[in-house]
Amino acid sequence: MLDVSGALAQSNPINYPSTRKVDQIDDYHGTKVADPYRWLEDDRSAETEAWVKAQNAVTFGYLEQIPYRKQLENRLEQIINYPRYSAPGRKGDWFYFYKNDGLQNQSVLYRQKGLDGKPEVVIDPNKLAADGTTRLTSFDLSKDGRYAAYAISKAGSDWQEIYVMDLQTLRTLPDKLEWVKFTGAAWQGDGFYYSRYDQPAAGQELSSKNEFMKVYFHRRGTSQSQDLLIYEDKAHPLRYFFAQTTEDERFLILNISEGTDGSEIWYKDAQSGDKEFKRLFEGFKYNYSVVDNIGNDLLVYHNNGAPNYKISKVMPKTGALSDLIPEKPEKLDEAHTAGGKLFVNYLKDATSRIYVHNLNGQLENEVKLPGLGTVSGFGGERDDKFVFYTFTSFTFPATIYRYDIATQKTTLFRAPEVDFKPSDYETKQVFFNSKDGTRVPMFLTYRKGLKLDGSNPTMLYGYGGFNVSLTPGFSALLIPFLEQGGIYASINLRGGSEYGETWHEQGMKLKKQNVFDDCIEAAEYLIAQQYTSPQKLALRGGSNGGLLVGAVINQRPDLFKVAIPQVGVMDMLRFHKFTVGWGWVSDYGSSDNSEEFKALYAYSPLHNIKEGIPYPATLITTADHDDRVVPAHSFKYAATLQEKYKGPNPVLIRIETNSGHGASNTKKNIETMADIYAFMLWNMGVKSLK
Repeated sequence: MLDVSGALAQSNPINYPSTRKVDQIDDYHGTKVADPYRWLEDDRSAETEAWVKAQNAVTFGYLEQIPYRKQLENRLEQIINYPRYSAPGRKGDWFYFYKNDGLQNQSVLYRQKGLDGKPEVVIDPNKLAADGTTRLTSFDLSKDGRYAAYAISKAGSDWQEIYVMDLQTLRTLPDKLEWVKFTGAAWQGDGFYYSRYDQPAAGQELSSKNEFMKVYFHRRGTSQSQDLLIYEDKAHPLRYFFAQTTEDERFLILNISEGTDGSEIWYKDAQSGDKEFKRLFEGFKYNYSVVDNIGNDLLVYHNNGAPNYKISKVMPKTGALSDLIPEKPEKLDEAHTAGGKLFVNYLKDATSRIYVHNLNGQLENEVKLPGLGTVSGFGGERDDKFVFYTFTSFTFPATIYRYDIATQKTTLFRAPEVDFKPSDYETKQVFFNSKDGTRVPMFLTYRKGLKLDGSNPTMLYGYGGFNVSLTPGFSALLIPFLEQGGIYASINLRGGSEYGETWHEQGMKLKKQNVFDDCIEAAEYLIAQQYTSPQKLALRGGSNGGLLVGAVINQRPDLFKVAIPQVGVMDMLRFHKFTVGWGWVSDYGSSDNSEEFKALYAYSPLHNIKEGIPYPATLITTADHDDRVVPAHSFKYAATLQEKYKGPNPVLIRIETNSGHGASNTKKNIETMADIYAFMLWNMGVKSLK
């Protein structure tokens, strides 16, 4: 088939905006490294703003030429236009849940009295901003259910503002807490604990390094200036502090971490009248989290001596630890308590298995699931008689079930109606061997009747880091790609947590190359088995997955026709200098360390772009309010790739406005996916849609 996009590119070469270069040289342990586009790190300067505008003009000018771009957007809009619900959560007589009518930019929070009551709106975030980019990020109820602390985020930023609502009147009170990030509200009595940073310098709110997080207690009805400082650590500016309280509000738990891996736990016992925190677990070698308390004891989920995790009971006064649910060959992924039971979710080859234990750890039963997929839910309060859970898989839309604790019976509570036929599609799990012989799983989803002739457009998606597991899940926005004969391939790369801490460690720091090797072998498997060919294969990933895409196409550009690195970590030598990038050192390592610098420099997407490499057609995506992976990563990467790649394939960057690390509303999500699919299919030579 004629590659029409290549022909278009050759007959109409893209005139990329010129990008000024500066003479910036850094010395890393004796190695001189040029950084000619350093000025693009200032994402609020007039020059950067002009560069963004010029790049977007080129990108959208290209995308507008694709004849079926609007057709894809219309189909995406059509298929996502169905009511979507969250599972209900109970507080007293009230059940709280989220609902999106279909095309609402933000889901609305409702409540109803009893399961048969009439729903009423609690918070409608769609009314908080004209463009629908203000999100409701958390909603934490006081123990008696009278008040709630809720947080909102504007334009996709990680910064949040916390407000307090009186749930008798559904009125928001004058309380307003600012410069809050990565926290919830942990109620105790007439107030709650939360974490915040000091106010950043004007103009640097979205890029400056976040340091010296502190924990405060806010008493309802007072101003933030009166909040009581509960905890700070002036000796360690780069730590996260997260407070939680047990359901009975007896224990205040302080979770401390230096990044995304490893934790330390401190506590106060209100019954004992503790004035100071006491250390429960020393950090930061293992991961610990408190699930709940049973009287004087705490239930702790951890991987100390158990790479696949286990649950132990600890006596805080003595520190004595006893196993409640020992480690198994499968990864214990999460645990919740409700109704006097302990619900545990295991991952077997990246799919959920749910078991119910009593609070002494004895197994009572397994919850039978509809198939192989992913489960969330089962949390609740001690007096709950039933709980809810949600099951999903690639072609199984998120469906809510009710589980009766006494009878151990599951019943369907709410099933969505989506405009597609699940029976027309299938998912299968395959396994392949990576470069070092490690067995790696991958899920393939496609329309039934697929021919293995190498002609199928295929999107390979991966992440591979930070203990994140890629488990099966439904997205309506994937269906239009499958309808075009596409194959969606989701890889369970090392660096994730599908097989416990061992799997994670094999993709960390000096072993990060294993992740890229796994991805390369996945692509070669798909080609060898004739699912697709290099002319029909796209690689896509976001955030750490954007790093994956950038690194892999530097190493094996011949395997892919299209690359979609989204909000990627592309400068592996300077990532820790912005916002909370320092928190990723636990997974990546740091260029400040000479040995880790060598590993980072060897694969850093920005620093390994070379002339003469046949790069795939590349669409880079980022957003102006991404203050997690700052857009400078993508800006410098795009400028470098446009400078060094001289071939016919387009190298474009799409920069969203009023959006962040993820799409800030439904409309932007649809538009972004339409552009990704249009770019992908067009560059695979697809001239018209089916």
